[in-house]
Amino acid sequence: MTNSALLVMDVQKAILSRVPDLDPDYTPRLARAVAGARSAGVPVVYVVVGFRPGHPEAKSSSLFSALPEGAFTDGDPGAAIHPDVAPRPDESVVTKKRVSAFAGSDLDLVLRGGAIDHLVLTGLATSGVVLSTLRQAADLDYRLTALADCCVDGDPEVHRVLTQKVFPHQADVTTVDAWISDLT
Repeated sequence: MTNSALLVMDVQKAILSRVPDLDPDYTPRLARAVAGARSAGVPVVYVVVGFRPGHPEAKSSSLFSALPEGAFTDGDPGAAIHPDVAPRPDESVVTKKRVSAFAGSDLDLVLRGGAIDHLVLTGLATSGVVLSTLRQAADLDYRLTALADCCVDGDPEVHRVLTQKVFPHQADVTTVDAWISDLT
């Protein structure tokens, strides 16, 4: 039996603001995926980037060490999950310390505790958290689905290559509407 979870990754205000020409339908489309999951009883798990004040866990990272003081810490408004897809009080929010949703987080424990063996991936950016999480999840033997229209990248060509040529080797790639219709 397959137990699925929808992962909503890095859909934080500061990250969304860094995507040039963000499709204005992105968060409403993602909200449909979240609503579809909830209606079908599929758990929604949120993954966010987060650090302690002073970012001690980011100092060795070439990517994260350049963050301004206070970014992605408690109280940073940019670290908040976009309100269109905000978690309910009973939904898990996992904090990660690197690009992959598994790196520096307890995501695997949360998923295994819920007997989850199939992940449905969404998030920003396709070439960042989605790619890194997909690869690590495949190595951890999760079944995978990527919702191509609920993943976004600053480079549309990179998004296209990943969703059409790379991801299909380890995941089913579909759209939110097709995935929701399969749930019912």
